[in-house]
Amino acid sequence: MTKTFLLAITLIFIAGCSAQNEINNGSTKNQETEMFNGKALPKNVCHVIRDGGTEAAFTGKYWDHHENGVYKCVACESVLFSSETKYDSGSGWPSFYDVLVNGNVKKKNDFSYGMKRIEVQCNKCEAHLGHLFDDGPNPTGLRYCINSASLDFVADEK
Repeated sequence: MTKTFLLAITLIFIAGCSAQNEINNGSTKNQETEMFNGKALPKNVCHVIRDGGTEAAFTGKYWDHHENGVYKCVACESVLFSSETKYDSGSGWPSFYDVLVNGNVKKKNDFSYGMKRIEVQCNKCEAHLGHLFDDGPNPTGLRYCINSASLDFVADEK
């Protein structure tokens, strides 16, 4: 192969990786939207909530977020989590040790990628939120590991 051909292939690969990183980092600049339950959302959000995708660790807008308020489903606005139960798990994703309203989050077995995990979804619209693990802090011992792309945040009124 010629050096020019190899250089062209490398540049195409780098451009593709750069575009994918922009999507993974939650950038919505010039992104196309898709519909999810009648709501237009950026493609990267739909990939997470509809396809069960995962954003890259330490890239979501809420992994290092410390305001007081509530986190809602990005698709249907159901109240899911409180900042009072959010903690730094070191995982790179927003982590909560409990839900805000029992019944707003549903759990289901997830055997994808050869693993046994518990997927968590919005109970109202079935948007994929993330996964539940049993390595969280007291009082529950749970870690709801949630994609920022699946959440909207509403700050407490001051």
